[in-house]
Amino acid sequence: MSQVRTIRGTHDILPGETDRWQFLEKIIYDIGSMFGYQEIRTPIFEETKLFSRSVGEDTDIVSKEMYSWKDRDGTDLTLRPELTAPVVRSFIQHSLGTSAPVQRLYYIGPSFRRERPQKGRQRQFHQFGFEAFGSGNPEQDAEIIAIAWQILSELKLNESTALQLNSIGSKDCRMAYREALKEFIRPNLDQFSEISRKRFNTNPLRIMDTKAAHEKKILEGAPSISEFYTDEDKWHFESVQNFLSVMNIPFSFNPGLVRGLDYYTRTVFEFTSDVLGAQDALLGGGRYDNLVETLGGRYTPGIGFAAGMERFIMVMKESGQKSSESKTFIYFVCSNEEGLPTALALSNELRNAGYSVISDPLRRSMKAQMREANKLNARYALILGNTEIEQNTIQLKDLKIGDQISIAQSDLIHHFQHLTK
Repeated sequence: MSQVRTIRGTHDILPGETDRWQFLEKIIYDIGSMFGYQEIRTPIFEETKLFSRSVGEDTDIVSKEMYSWKDRDGTDLTLRPELTAPVVRSFIQHSLGTSAPVQRLYYIGPSFRRERPQKGRQRQFHQFGFEAFGSGNPEQDAEIIAIAWQILSELKLNESTALQLNSIGSKDCRMAYREALKEFIRPNLDQFSEISRKRFNTNPLRIMDTKAAHEKKILEGAPSISEFYTDEDKWHFESVQNFLSVMNIPFSFNPGLVRGLDYYTRTVFEFTSDVLGAQDALLGGGRYDNLVETLGGRYTPGIGFAAGMERFIMVMKESGQKSSESKTFIYFVCSNEEGLPTALALSNELRNAGYSVISDPLRRSMKAQMREANKLNARYALILGNTEIEQNTIQLKDLKIGDQISIAQSDLIHHFQHLTK
């Protein structure tokens, strides 16, 4: 029989790698709690129309990358390609807005896009993100960006990343800008790709998000959306910048930043990393004041961000951040079969007291067991031999400094409690 392997674009997260993932997840949980955000978990598949209505019909995600199928009852279903739309759907369905004027939510989970697998980009990938509903004020924008900055700081990645900031204005602003941008592009439209020409009619702002060098060259003299800001747009964006400055969060203004999804309004931002190469976006988000209403809810302003966890893990590795050390605290060495009942009983007592304990189930020699204890970076070894069984004692060896003492089995828990004070 041929060997069954992972599907292209998917990967196993193996022991040895999961420590780094758990470290990142714990920081997300801790910082979420620090800012008063609560975790939300949504299904991994939804009705297809949720994404076509929110993300945008002409986006690559909806037109090319979604895993979709027709269910037995004829319903069109899709594996979620991103999580903001499912969170908004849940917010509406469960009337979360009625329980508090501001809802602060975060999530961690897998998403799916059928794109060409490459470094840091998989077909099944994992995202975390934060979303806040209820406030259209600029201080909410600053809070969301501050959460991202805090996560990067905790991971010691803040010095190797850069925050790019822009505002794509309100609906009125974008309508005027849209026409001005089309007038600028129209004389050279035949030099743009088929995708950009399609966007010219559906969402010309997304042409500014092009990665093609020759298109970027043509767009160098394009009008800036800032020329079309309403007074309120200007006040909002200036306030966001002022708030970030007083919070000591460095940023740079990038007038070409529009983000890739159709639901964004006003503030958009990205944290980029030079570790990632050309595809340097590490984390991105923005304001989406009309999305709740678009998906059938009452008008509710919102803002959030999302980040690919694989890309975070990659930057953590490239930055020299090591996985956390082994969690094995005690390795229990038993030299003969007669000692097994005592070894198992004492191991269980230690675990009930909160200590990590590993023992050898292969009945190897004492030398082999000690070698395994050192390989696992255990802090202590407990050694139970014939003498210890007869005297109801046990040998405790500090594997870090090499000291070894004999203690009564009845004093074992008390001794460890004293050691770890």
